[in-house]
Amino acid sequence: MGKLRLVASQEVQEMLGVSRTRAYHFTNSKSFPYPAAVLSVWRIWQTEDVERRIKDHRPDLQDVEE
Repeated sequence: MGKLRLVASQEVQEMLGVSRTRAYHFTNSKSFPYPAAVLSVWRIWQTEDVERRIKDHRPDLQDVEE
């Protein structure tokens, strides 16, 4: 069984390369993956869900390794 990889809003912000406010707007959109956990002070997502969302909706952020 593989490790469960999780990210919080700070990591999502870094993955997207945007401000905290912009990351908040992304993570609150209806098309963003549902959080894996909702804690009292923040939400946490599975890394794979966020990476898939970025791949599908932000192709400009993809690594160019071909």
